[in-house]
Amino acid sequence: MEFAENLILRLMEDPKERDRKFRERLYERKERCNKTKEMWSYPLRPYGFWTFERHNAQLRWDAQISQVPGRRDPYDDLLQDSYGTTSTSK
Repeated sequence: MEFAENLILRLMEDPKERDRKFRERLYERKERCNKTKEMWSYPLRPYGFWTFERHNAQLRWDAQISQVPGRRDPYDDLLQDSYGTTSTSK
């Protein structure tokens, strides 16, 4: 019986070694997840795509895009109001 017990104890893992390996694996996975999240936060198009003159021109001529509240220049309203009052008063 003692022989079987010694055999089983030799085949078992050291708990400290098992915990160390588990922690290493967990930290690697966490780092991979953080890297994946960082990659997901990037825009889908490369940087140069958004700086093309074609794209900027589309923002100017396409009224549906150019008049969106986030892209609209806040001074545009003031200029339109001032031009509108000047032209109506003549």
